[in-house]
Amino acid sequence: MPHLPPAPPAPQPDVAAALARAHRDEWARVLASTARVARDLDLAEECTQDAYAKALETWPQSGVPQRPGAWLTTVAANRARDVIRREVHGRRVLPLLVDDLQHDVQADADALALTDATRVVPDDRLRLVFTCCHPALTRESQVALTLRLLCGLSTSEVARAFLVREATMAARITRAKKKIAAARIPYRVPEPADLPARVHAVAEVIHLVFTTGHDAPSGDALVRQDLVDSAIRMARMVRELLPGEPAVTGLLALMLLVDARSATRVDAHGDVVLLCDQDRSRWDRDAIDEGLALVTEALTAAPPDRYAVEAAIAAVHAEARTWQQTDWEQVVGLYDVLGRLWPSAVVRLNRAVAVGLRDGPDAGLREMEPLRDEPVLATYPYLEAARGDFLARLCRWEESAVAYEEALLLAGNGVEGAFLRRRLAEARAHARP
Repeated sequence: MPHLPPAPPAPQPDVAAALARAHRDEWARVLASTARVARDLDLAEECTQDAYAKALETWPQSGVPQRPGAWLTTVAANRARDVIRREVHGRRVLPLLVDDLQHDVQADADALALTDATRVVPDDRLRLVFTCCHPALTRESQVALTLRLLCGLSTSEVARAFLVREATMAARITRAKKKIAAARIPYRVPEPADLPARVHAVAEVIHLVFTTGHDAPSGDALVRQDLVDSAIRMARMVRELLPGEPAVTGLLALMLLVDARSATRVDAHGDVVLLCDQDRSRWDRDAIDEGLALVTEALTAAPPDRYAVEAAIAAVHAEARTWQQTDWEQVVGLYDVLGRLWPSAVVRLNRAVAVGLRDGPDAGLREMEPLRDEPVLATYPYLEAARGDFLARLCRWEESAVAYEEALLLAGNGVEGAFLRRRLAEARAHARP
């Protein structure tokens, strides 16, 4: 009987793909758990990055572990402990993010016991959010630092979310980390009496996490569902801590109503499907019903804030049976209210789009024209994309093509870029004599 060569080993999972998934799905959990050990954000981030580098070196030989997140957390935490042991004789690292040794011991006990729902949140990620949202930091730094650390976004992606230069954002994040270390900001959920003072910063962070996931600033997917799900989960946790806080109620309503449309935002080929073309029968009715109830609660509990009004706008879309039945008069009126509560060039742009859909594309273009001189929108692709659409509706094809070209230059997301290229091609085809 001839000698047969041994059967080849079973193929290992694609390590690169597994590592990418682990970065997308587990980064926040690994970093937040490591921060609880390290008590220093720079050290926690460095150790987390080391763990991913170790996985890239180890997994091709050993195989992808059954629980990649647990593997990465163990490696990162052990790395942090090793660093602390080496440096403990030279300087004390542990107190950097705690008030005193007694609280350090209690924080670890609380993290394991999780018995007091008013003082302990059963998720290290939310502890990290509250740390990053300390009043000693500016609001911009709070949000930027959370996106960088909690969401694992690159500095360039965070800069894109803020519509600022990458160098500006890098400096802002570095200053925030140094401030946390110098001020010995504790890594914990605040006392109940201190929660209301932090809730608006936390709400803004959660909202930006959601919007970053809903429209991913880069990559080949339109949505980063991991960020969307994390934002909704954190909002629910904050709502448990502060059940009567209108800002959290409105924010949760907004996210549920917007995410209810997620299944219809791309087609079977992964191409963008605009709101006007979405199959509304596939929207998540349970999420919509919960969101509508929360909108009512947020609007009646107190004078409305920006999240309640944004949720009300989303509710108008959710309640319209068809695109044609959308109450654009109400949408424009709500944007007028939102603009007073939250003056923003992006709000003015959204209002201009609503005006164009209510009164016609000429009216929308007139509303958009002053916004073209807004510095904050200079890198915002949706302004020129909206102009391109209205110009196409007026058969001003050459101008439409120019607008789509500018939007395409600014687009960082691959799915949105493909959509804009199709629109650009259509405009150029119509513009040819």
